Amino acid sequence: MADGRPDLIFIAGPTASGKSALALSLAEKLGGTVVNADSMQVYRDLHILSSRPSAEDEARAPHLLYGHVDAAEPYSAARYRADVETLLREPSGRPLIFAGGTGLYFEALIQGLSTTPEIEPEVREFWRAQARDAPALHAELARRDPDMAARLRPSDTQRIVRALEVIDSTGISLARWQEQAGTPLIDPAAAAKFVLTVDRTALRERIAGRFAGMVENGALEEIRALGERNLAPSLPAMKAIGVVPLLAHLRGGLGRDEAIAHSITQTRQYAKRQETWFRNRLGDWAHLPSEAILAKF
Repeated sequence: MADGRPDLIFIAGPTASGKSALALSLAEKLGGTVVNADSMQVYRDLHILSSRPSAEDEARAPHLLYGHVDAAEPYSAARYRADVETLLREPSGRPLIFAGGTGLYFEALIQGLSTTPEIEPEVREFWRAQARDAPALHAELARRDPDMAARLRPSDTQRIVRALEVIDSTGISLARWQEQAGTPLIDPAAAAKFVLTVDRTALRERIAGRFAGMVENGALEEIRALGERNLAPSLPAMKAIGVVPLLAHLRGGLGRDEAIAHSITQTRQYAKRQETWFRNRLGDWAHLPSEAILAKF
């Protein structure tokens, strides 16, 4: 910490709340570097649809861990933690400003990740081969591991498959494995921690305006290119908000306006879930609007 200013700043918040703009303002003010903490902004193929910082923004301050992963790769909180660990081993002398809406990424840094077992390749291959039928997988999980099934949405293929892999390999619920304490990468006391708050009505309007802007700025062309890769629908990048409705439009299944409306509704629902998560899990962070956070520095 130099001159009383923290070397690490965490900014969580719901989608479209202005986290990236706030992080950039802080980076310019403090001579800092912005570090991504959003699970979709890591993907190279989703520049527009994930609302990644523009080239102009990246020219104003260094940005790290944005667009460094191919959509064919299932990026995870564990891999994110490893990427951040690499950054911390090579200090730049600049404050690091972590900004994003993926709460699990922040938890991976300040609480650590629970220890989970290695899965035999045969078991992993078997369950991932079933990944196209999420409802059937969820029903099987409910039969074998009702605790984990109750925690997961029937459409959350990636996590359902993971839970089945673990119960099949070990006979122990993933819920029990997750109860084991992890090792923090960052001391929570070493970071200034904020949740960015926005008026609910204003946020709904921002979400609609931002998505309309994405479409105007090339989101359909971006999703067309992604669709042409014929990637597995179970991959995280293929489940990013807006991908499924826009692909359905491009393939003739939805009208353009309907696809946009579906995407906006999904984004608003996601923002509501994020706000609930942040209240429940990051209740000891400072929950403030943008101007109040900036004023602290």
